[in-house]
Amino acid sequence: MDEVKGKMNFFYVLNGKSLKQITLILIAAFFAAWILYIGNTVYLPVFSTKDGPKAIYKGEKDLALTFNIGWGDEKAEPILDILKKENVNSATFFLAGSWAERHPEIVARMVKEGYEIGMLGYNYEDYTEIEEAKIRQDLAKAQIAFKKLNVKDIKLVRAPTGHFDQKTLKIAERLGYSVVHWSIDSKDWTNPGVEAIINNVSKAKKGDIILFHASDSAKQTAMALPQIIKEMQRKGLKLVTVSEMITNAQTKTSEIK
Repeated sequence: MDEVKGKMNFFYVLNGKSLKQITLILIAAFFAAWILYIGNTVYLPVFSTKDGPKAIYKGEKDLALTFNIGWGDEKAEPILDILKKENVNSATFFLAGSWAERHPEIVARMVKEGYEIGMLGYNYEDYTEIEEAKIRQDLAKAQIAFKKLNVKDIKLVRAPTGHFDQKTLKIAERLGYSVVHWSIDSKDWTNPGVEAIINNVSKAKKGDIILFHASDSAKQTAMALPQIIKEMQRKGLKLVTVSEMITNAQTKTSEIK
């Protein structure tokens, strides 16, 4: 009986002034949680279809160094050596599955040293020029290759030639991948000279995703990187992976035909 009485007293008090106070507290907590949720929702500048999937090309803060590797045996490790020497612990490497299969030891080193791995398809093909079935096959083949190398939870894809359309975006979305483009192109693969590469990325600011290459065709990237890294650090830009950049960013869209 005392227990019942106690419960009755509890509900009596709850229906008095305390109920109003608790209600106000709960409402305030709800709006605080909602604001926090909105503040942490992923919003990025993107290329997009009008109502469809999107391709990330820019964030709101920090800076992401990205490296494409489709072929070659000589340039990847020197670039890894420079990143380590310059204390750059965050970068994203987009690897062709065929290249990764031929260089499992380099892929293992990237993973061990904490760098992010994204997919550059399997074969170096222009996705805008091949059928949907072939794009799916290329991505599936790359996925199998990385699983065999014990590279798990890859979420990022970059179109091998950089060219993509609605078809590519929709296929990637169905397979659970985000397509990543770039906002700054170093043009290092043209080998324009070390100073030219440095100048090409000198305008980089917070939120930019920079494209480099670590294939053998990019013969001057490694020489340009130390000065580029030092300049970015001088500007106070934190170097992050693309996935790290995805968090807490603002959005804008541009329709992809």
